[in-house]
Amino acid sequence: MTTTKTLADIAATSLSAVTTLERHGLDYCCGGKQPFDEACLAKGLQPSDVMREIQQAETFGAKDRDWQTAPLSDLVKHILATHHAFLKRELPAISNRMDKVLAVHGAKDPEMLPQMAAIYQNLFAEMDSHMHKEEEILFPFIEQYGIAEAAGQPMPRVPFGTIANPIAMMEREHEQAGGALEQIRSLTCDFELPSYACSTVRALYEGIQAVAADLHVHIHLENNILFPRAIALEKR
Repeated sequence: MTTTKTLADIAATSLSAVTTLERHGLDYCCGGKQPFDEACLAKGLQPSDVMREIQQAETFGAKDRDWQTAPLSDLVKHILATHHAFLKRELPAISNRMDKVLAVHGAKDPEMLPQMAAIYQNLFAEMDSHMHKEEEILFPFIEQYGIAEAAGQPMPRVPFGTIANPIAMMEREHEQAGGALEQIRSLTCDFELPSYACSTVRALYEGIQAVAADLHVHIHLENNILFPRAIALEKR
């Protein structure tokens, strides 16, 4: 069983596919352009085995919302209510934990903790700006595209030449966010708790991992579904 589809193509089919790819460490969001077969083989996995797992999960799991065909405004609202809301709640909370950990344990780990704090605070600031740009500029135009499509009307003119321009910027920022989280993962040896770990350190590590997991799905929905659909509408 072989396929010419990419990881992004496979992930776009269902949440069951996303869950299976995550379990095997296959990067379907920022690395979504990789051919599925090649990505599996690079991990020492048989593509047919992974595909069978996905199909079985879809058979026994609940039917997910098909974001490939749902109205664009519904997908935008889902991203805002599920993923943006999560980040707006969790990023500041994690920042507060980071400050506490640095103040209490900084002297015990003077190399790793300041580095992690600096990377995280930069990620926090960038994601705050990133979400603002999506909410105030890009997403409203994408919703207008969806309304025009439903009404059978031409796509509205955009002030930035083509909607692909801000989308390209958002995708670059997605890559930067993913890179920052990978830096933190590397610094912490895959979130291995240090010997001085207290409840706040545990909560800090768990919070960053939760943000990474959420961002994985969040970026997938935008890079692999929302953005390509908007670009395709503009090209009609």
